[in-house]
Amino acid sequence: MARFIVLLGPPGAGKGTQAQRLSQAMSLPHISSGDIFREHIKNQTELGKSADEYIKRGELVPDDITITMIRERIERPDCQSGALLDGFPRTPVQAEGLSKILQDSHERVEVVAYINVSEGKMVERLTGRWTCRQEGHIYHEKNNPPREAGKCDIDGSELYQRDDDKAETVTQRIRVYTAQTKPLLDYYRDMGILCEVNGNLPMDQVTSELLALLTVKE
Repeated sequence: MARFIVLLGPPGAGKGTQAQRLSQAMSLPHISSGDIFREHIKNQTELGKSADEYIKRGELVPDDITITMIRERIERPDCQSGALLDGFPRTPVQAEGLSKILQDSHERVEVVAYINVSEGKMVERLTGRWTCRQEGHIYHEKNNPPREAGKCDIDGSELYQRDDDKAETVTQRIRVYTAQTKPLLDYYRDMGILCEVNGNLPMDQVTSELLALLTVKE
């Protein structure tokens, strides 16, 4: 049976970094909902055009569009052995959509790993985060600073702070995430497949705990 794993975590949990590490360690493709949106928008697909209209208005992309994009990605050949999903699902409706996609291939979500982080740690991590303009590589002024201030180590492009990483918006992001995600956590907890990892720990330790958890689940 293929391995489909969902990685959840609040803003500042570092789940993007952890997803990349787990993907490499477990030889599973990393499926990021944000990357899928950007791919479809860049390629001007019909789904991408529809999603872009909502994004430009500052609205959430409807579940049916998001679920269709995820289905298309999961049906690609590299996901025959499973995948690690990051940023999807975000709601119980999307979780049910994912279950339906997998059921159609006689598969299921094996485990949901939740990186739990305190609000204070989230604020510290987010307000210190900087992103490169060219490829979106992430740095942190304290935990992962660039070799040269203001410049990406990889492509040399300028580093900037996203609007949603500025202090005035971070607290609201956390409140919205908590309100939206609690039902999703309850959904997977009721299914008996939710596992929590302490995301306040150092990054490498979180990786080790996630790998230990997912190895046990094999």
